[in-house]
Amino acid sequence: MKSMIDLARDRADALARIRARFPNLDEGALSVLGADPGRLEAHLAATHNLTATEAHEELADFLYVETLSRELGGD
Repeated sequence: MKSMIDLARDRADALARIRARFPNLDEGALSVLGADPGRLEAHLAATHNLTATEAHEELADFLYVETLSRELGGD
């Protein structure tokens, strides 16, 4: 599964998709938070009115779709 670190490496393309899914994500914090999924999930929960569990599931779903897209050549 794609990680947030992978997304940070592919930042230009991935940022638009991340912002579409998580519009309140602090772009400046992405590189710092991306290295620690727990911190990123907490940030998403706080900025998107989600519970910790919901933020975890939303991030997992997002990364799963990103992985499928990459495997199918949809970069």
